[in-house]
Amino acid sequence: MGNPDAFLSRGRRVPAHRPVASRVHDWQELYEPFSRPEASEQASRCMSCGIPYCHAACPLGNLISDWNDLAYRGRWRDAADRLHATNNFPELTGRLCPELCEAACALSINDEPVTNAVVEKQIAEVAWSEGWVVPQRARTRTGKKVGVVGSGPAGLAAAQQLARAGHQVTVFERARRAGGVLRYGIPDFKLEKWVLERRLAQLRAEGVSFRCRTEVGKDIPVDELIGARGDLDALVLAGGATAARDLGIPGRDLPGVYQAVQYLVHANQVLEGEVAPSQALTAAGKDVVVIGGGDTGADCLGTALRQGALSVHQLEIMPQPAAGHDPALPWLAWPRPLRSSAAHHEGGDRAWSVSTRRFLDDGHGRLAGLELADVTMRTHDGRPSFELVPGSERVMEAELVLLALGFSGPERSPMLEQLGVDLDARGNVARNDQWATNVPGVFACGDMGRGQSLVAWAIAEGRSTAAAVDRFLMGETLLPSSLPSPPR
Repeated sequence: MGNPDAFLSRGRRVPAHRPVASRVHDWQELYEPFSRPEASEQASRCMSCGIPYCHAACPLGNLISDWNDLAYRGRWRDAADRLHATNNFPELTGRLCPELCEAACALSINDEPVTNAVVEKQIAEVAWSEGWVVPQRARTRTGKKVGVVGSGPAGLAAAQQLARAGHQVTVFERARRAGGVLRYGIPDFKLEKWVLERRLAQLRAEGVSFRCRTEVGKDIPVDELIGARGDLDALVLAGGATAARDLGIPGRDLPGVYQAVQYLVHANQVLEGEVAPSQALTAAGKDVVVIGGGDTGADCLGTALRQGALSVHQLEIMPQPAAGHDPALPWLAWPRPLRSSAAHHEGGDRAWSVSTRRFLDDGHGRLAGLELADVTMRTHDGRPSFELVPGSERVMEAELVLLALGFSGPERSPMLEQLGVDLDARGNVARNDQWATNVPGVFACGDMGRGQSLVAWAIAEGRSTAAAVDRFLMGETLLPSSLPSPPR
């Protein structure tokens, strides 16, 4: 703990957002630059607690107090080494993680927590700018072949770790380009794609091969990859939880009602040059309603504003959370205050405790709006139920409705059917304490095994599954494991 009074004398500061008037007209990341001295000062607020609860809260087990202290002292290369020891892609978590570690920061008991995510991103970017992030090629090759299905954060982490262990790794991706949700699900204003591209270049230099436009189970049968006819020694399933929750109410089939993920993918495909703007699903010139109040809904809001929507309303069936910290909530419990993303400050309106009853037809088979009603929430045995408020029914006009209701697990794809893997009670791919499915040589990680989750969990599961696969192939492993076994 280099500066023992910094947590008392220094306040929390984060990078400023670029002005709304300019950022809603481009797709660049939201933040103004943050300097090394500013990041060092923020890192000095870390108290280097004897029991670092931030470490335990982080799925990756990041050594947060260590690299905070090193950043404070200006030892950026050492900080980068310590950061990469537990995290393959800290520039991603520094941008996208909801900062579980900050919620567990001891300083948050009576003050604002340490800006761990800001410091993490700064360390990662310093490492890239100084040329310290280089390919780590395996010194020896094992002769073993491993396939990874899916190129999101879990698949990329597993592939990188396995390649560094000396295995021949091929990543199968059904989209045109690698990256999964990082490329197609997250808008550029949160993650510009050059950040992803430089990591993909590192993976390729380390020997990872990518076969894009290849859907396992459809373009290539499973038995040509693993089993008696296949040449793979192991297969890792990292295809994500892509089965979107739907809203089965009257009018759902009207043109103009879409899943949020379909809309976001289209927007990213336009920016990638894969889809012509004239053929894209766009919010330009439309009244837009987003149903769902989470991060995906906020991504839709920011995207619609940048596309030139006339208006955007985001609806949430849950009641509005209280602003600020709830003193009745015990420390280390995940706080649930009112959260506003950068997109919420750019425009649009939010409504809480609202239920959509049906979608309305304009008389010509086109979407004209929604019938809404207010609801009150009651909880019984820990489960919420919602009751309509009599007389609160009303109509909201809309030409585009986006369903951002989360995901129910992996798609029931030909790949899963051909493999014959077991599913758990929630519909995710079941795995044992060694990350293995019921099919010999087949493992599962990330959202495909745990359900919709966070990028930090995905990377942690990818790293841990890689260690399990290496042990399966070689009898032992030197690869680190972020998680001893899959969370139950």
